[in-house]
Amino acid sequence: MVLVTITLEASTEAVTEASEPLLGMLDIAILGVIAMGLVYWFFLRGKKEEPPTIKKLTVLPSTVRADDTNFVNKMKHGGKNVIVFYGSQTGTAEEFAGRLSKDASRYGMKGITADPEECDMEELPQLAEIENSLAIFCMATYGEGDPTDNAQEFYDWLQNGDADLSGVRYAVFSLGNKTYEHYNAMGKYVDKRLEELGATRIYEVGLGDDDANIEEDFVTWREKFWPAVCEHFGVEATGEDVNMRQFAVEIHEDTPKEKIFSGEPARLGSFRNQKPPYDSKNPFLAPVIVNRELHKGGDRSCMHIELDITGSRIRYEAGDHVAVFPTNDPQLVEALGTRLGVDLDQVMSLNNVDEEASKKHPFPCPTTYRTALLHYLDIVSPPRTHILKELSDYAEDPKDKEFLQKLACASEEGKNLYIEWVAKDHRDILTVLTDLPSLKPPIDYLCELLPRLQARYYSISSSPKLYPSSIHITAVLVDYQTRTGRPVKGVATNWLALKHPTNGIKPTVPIFVRKSQFRLPFKASTPVIMIGPGTGLAPFRGFIQERHFLKKEGKEIGPTVLFFGCRKKAEDYLYEEELQSYCMDGSLSHLHVAFSREQQHKIYVQHLIKQQKEEIWELLEAGGHIYVCGDARNMAKDVHSCMTDIVEELGKIPRSQAEDYVKKLHTKGRYSADVWS
Repeated sequence: MVLVTITLEASTEAVTEASEPLLGMLDIAILGVIAMGLVYWFFLRGKKEEPPTIKKLTVLPSTVRADDTNFVNKMKHGGKNVIVFYGSQTGTAEEFAGRLSKDASRYGMKGITADPEECDMEELPQLAEIENSLAIFCMATYGEGDPTDNAQEFYDWLQNGDADLSGVRYAVFSLGNKTYEHYNAMGKYVDKRLEELGATRIYEVGLGDDDANIEEDFVTWREKFWPAVCEHFGVEATGEDVNMRQFAVEIHEDTPKEKIFSGEPARLGSFRNQKPPYDSKNPFLAPVIVNRELHKGGDRSCMHIELDITGSRIRYEAGDHVAVFPTNDPQLVEALGTRLGVDLDQVMSLNNVDEEASKKHPFPCPTTYRTALLHYLDIVSPPRTHILKELSDYAEDPKDKEFLQKLACASEEGKNLYIEWVAKDHRDILTVLTDLPSLKPPIDYLCELLPRLQARYYSISSSPKLYPSSIHITAVLVDYQTRTGRPVKGVATNWLALKHPTNGIKPTVPIFVRKSQFRLPFKASTPVIMIGPGTGLAPFRGFIQERHFLKKEGKEIGPTVLFFGCRKKAEDYLYEEELQSYCMDGSLSHLHVAFSREQQHKIYVQHLIKQQKEEIWELLEAGGHIYVCGDARNMAKDVHSCMTDIVEELGKIPRSQAEDYVKKLHTKGRYSADVWS
C-alpha cells in the first residue's frame, strides 16, 4: 500500500472569494486519489507481494575498485596484455615489476603490475583468452626458502591446485641471496610449477643475487628477455621515445590538515586514531620506555631498546621479528629541497595516469613533498640504473648526460662504472645531484622514481613469558664513511638512537610483529645449541628467558648451550651480567664466548664449535636442535661446515653421508637459521 501525504500550507490571512473555486477543485482531486487507492487495493494487492531488495553496500577506499581481484577482466577493459606479478618483502621485486611493466610499451604491448595477494589467482587460466598475453613473475625468496608475505596465498594455490594453464605464457625473474641455503627457492618453484600446470615458458628463469649485484643481474636478464618476447610474439621494438612517466602531479591548495597524510603507511589518520589489529598497513605507535647503550667501550654503539605494547593486543613469541617504520634524516630532506629549489611543504598528489591500474599512487596521497621524502621514499640507498637513465634527460651539461647514460648502460663498461661510482662509494640521490650540478630533475618525477622506504626487521630479543607488555630490540648503530669521505648512516638505527624517553616523555615508534618459524622445540626438555655472535644473540636472549621462566615454574628444561662472539670482553660483550646470572641459576647450561681481537689470531664461534665437538655430537645424538643467527655470508656458512665436520668425524661416516645427516636436520626442523647478509 502506498500512502501519499499532501501537506497544504495556508496563510493566516482571510481567504478571498476567489479561493472558493480552487477549494472545490481540490476536493475533486482528493476524491480521485482516494478512488485510485481503492482500485490499487482491490485489483493489485491480491498479487503476491515481492519482498524489497536489500542491497549490501560495501564501502571501499577511493583507490580500490570492487572488481580489483579479477585481473583478467581489468586487463581486457584496459587493453592490457602483459601483467607483472611481484612477491616482494623489501620492495625490490615490486620495483623490478614496475620497470618490466613500463618496458612493455617499448614493444607495442601494454603492461600492468599486480600484487598476487590482491588478485584472485584462480583467474590465471583465463589469461589465455587475451591475445598475445604474457604473465611475468618477479618473485623474491624470504628467509629459508619461503615465499614473501604477499605471495603466500599464491604459493599455497600453486601447491594445492591443479589448474590447467595451457595457453598461458610466462617468465620468471627470481630474487634471492647466495649466502642462504635455499637460494632463489621461491622463483625456481614458481617457474617449475607453472610449467607443470601446462603454461609455456617464454624465457629461462632469471636469478638475482642480492649478495652480489642484483641490479646487474636484473639488467642482464632483461636485456635478453625482451628479444625472446619479440621472437615469440613476432613483434619489434617500436623505436619510439616512450614517455615512461606513470604518475601525474596534482597540486592541492587549502586542503584541510586532517585530509593530508603525515606519515601513515596506508590508512589516513591511523596515527591519530589507533585501532587494532596492527600490521604492515596499520602499525602501532609503541612508546620507547628504555634506550640504553650496551657497549662498554670502543668506537661502536649497540642499543638496547624496549618498546611498550601495553593495550595494543599485540602478541609475540620468542624468535619473532618486530618491524620498525623509520624516518629519514630531516637534514638530508632539507638539503634535497634546497638543491632542487622547491617548497617542501607544498601539498600534492601523484596520480596514476592509467585509470585501470590498481596502484593509484606511489605512496599515500595527498601529502607534502617533505612528508614523502621523510616517511615514504628511500633517499639513502644508491639509485638503480633505471633511475639514472631517466634522470639523464634533465642534465643540462652534455657531459653529465652522457655520464649518466653510461652508468645506466647494460654493457660491461657501464656495469663496472656503476659498481665503482655508485655502489662502492654508496652514492645516494643527494650525492648524485651534488656531484652532477647540471642535473635538475623536477621534484615530482624524482618522487615517482625513488623506491619506497621499507620497514626494518629486527629479531625480538625478549620473551613474552618475562616481558608480556614490551618488545626488546638489540641493534648496532650503522655509521661509517665511504671512500669519498662522506658519512653513511643507517636510516633506522640512527633514527632509533634519537628515541630516548626524557622527563616522562616517551617518543613513539611505528611497529608491527611478523611471525617467524624460528622457534624453541615444543618439548622444554629437548637440548638446544644456539650460535649467535654480535647482535645474533638477540633471539637467543629471548630463548634463554623462556627457559628461565619454565625452570622457575618447576618444569624440566633440557641442556641449553650458547656460543657467543664479540671483539673484546671489555667493549662489546652484550648482556654479560645477564648471561652470567642465567649460567648461575642453570637456565643456561654452558656458555662459550669467543673474543676475536684479544689475541694475535682471531677466534670466532666457529673455532669454539670445533673445540666443543664432543658436546655438540652428544646433544645431536640426543635429539638436540641447532639454531644459528647472524651473518649469512661467512659465519653461517662456516658453522654449517663445522657441523658437517663433526658429524663426519664423530659419527664415523663418509662426507656425503655427513652432508645428508645435516640436510635432514634442516628438513626435520632441527637446524634453523635466522641470518642476514
